Amino acid sequence: MHTFTAIQLRDKFITGEFLARDIASHFLNRIEKYDPQIGAFVAVWEDRVYQQADRLDKKRASGKKLGKLAGIPVAIKDNIHVKGEFTQCASKILTGFRAPFDSTVAILLEDEDALLIGKTNMDEFAMGSSTENSAIQVTRNPWNLNCTPGGSSGGSAAAVAARLVPLALGSDTGGSIRQPASLCGVTGFKPTYGRVSRFGLAAFASSLDQIGPLATCTEDAALLMEVIGQHCDRDSTSLQLPKENYIKAFDGNVKGLKIGVPFQFLKNLDAEIKQHFDKSLSELTALGAEIIDIDLSHLKYSLGIYYILATAEASTNLARYDGIRYGYRSPNAKTLDEIYDLSKEEGFGPEVKRRILLGTFVLSSGFQDAYYRKAQKMRTLVIDQYKKAFAQCDLIATPVTPHAAFELGTVKDPLQMYLADIYTIGINLAGLPAISIPQGYTTEGKPVGFQLAGPQKHDVAVFYAANALEQATKAELRMPDFVKNS
Repeated sequence: MHTFTAIQLRDKFITGEFLARDIASHFLNRIEKYDPQIGAFVAVWEDRVYQQADRLDKKRASGKKLGKLAGIPVAIKDNIHVKGEFTQCASKILTGFRAPFDSTVAILLEDEDALLIGKTNMDEFAMGSSTENSAIQVTRNPWNLNCTPGGSSGGSAAAVAARLVPLALGSDTGGSIRQPASLCGVTGFKPTYGRVSRFGLAAFASSLDQIGPLATCTEDAALLMEVIGQHCDRDSTSLQLPKENYIKAFDGNVKGLKIGVPFQFLKNLDAEIKQHFDKSLSELTALGAEIIDIDLSHLKYSLGIYYILATAEASTNLARYDGIRYGYRSPNAKTLDEIYDLSKEEGFGPEVKRRILLGTFVLSSGFQDAYYRKAQKMRTLVIDQYKKAFAQCDLIATPVTPHAAFELGTVKDPLQMYLADIYTIGINLAGLPAISIPQGYTTEGKPVGFQLAGPQKHDVAVFYAANALEQATKAELRMPDFVKNS
């Protein structure tokens, strides 16, 4: 069953070829057998998923209408609430915390008959690019178990790549869906900001965070977007947009489409990554698209802008974890001040502390004008430059990452780790939709991704171009040996 796409799996359930309970059993068995090597899941809901499956089998047997995700197991990143289940954000400070309510996306998934199967590992509070910052466990890349799956949605990407689950949800603040999707050889989509409700998502940087799908192909990711891409009254940033049919737009025709490429921004690109990127551009040209050079010179400031604004918002959002209301409380604290200080000191990991300190600094008296407000002004310039670029082209193409998956523990310098998101961060600053699709392999057999971004609210256009490119290169795509040998 794990070799089928999510849509194929759903169709086989609807026609009666598979029972929902058998589907659940198959993927639970795969998780039990293979996840100890991968470390993708931090919680697996065996009783819950069997109950869901049995209800779904009865629903199909009675002839009732089935949802778009009927019988499809879906994994959830550990910062998205599912009522009654643990939401720990891979952090010691939230040890034992159970969600008191459902996130909007969890409700939408279950309304469409998805089988919620468990929570996936992540960088603590979504702060990282390798999932090495998790306080719970190490997650490994199915293509090479010595390598990182990327982050912060590394658990979700690894789970899909290892075919432990057909679909997964991640969150993307600076590339945290697209970067691990690229390193794990799967499809990852970051929607337009506000397209998917953030209600029930533990906040990192509220003006940047966005929930999105990870899947083995564009059609499956599009199916998940059709379900979760809806307006939500409980999220004040949710866009008032009608539901859209993504898959219906898939006709493979990109003739006349203008694809902008910021060639100046890519001049120092790794030779092997550049080779695959150029090949993808050639594929698009062969399909009838036109490649043009665009100016996105302000993107050289994007890392600085991001790590000022994101850390400032993180400092504010994480102030609520004080050892009083929920989560970890230091057993060494004897006074109220010590509860505040020691609970955070012992509960947060090094990367989270680093970002809280930086965010508190840029918001402090005397430095707010010099850093935070200046970064906000620069963010506006980045947004304006994207708008000017889209006046010339329909979509923008870049690599996803400057390198393929690196070995766990080899990147010690935090600044070097931040550079992993150099091609994804600008998309979040501007609130644009963007997708990463697999587009080849390095000489070592590691996946390489290709990124397409569109103007705000043009999520469907991004998907149909990505699908056309995927169909043109599908013969070259393959599963990890880890999956083939299992």
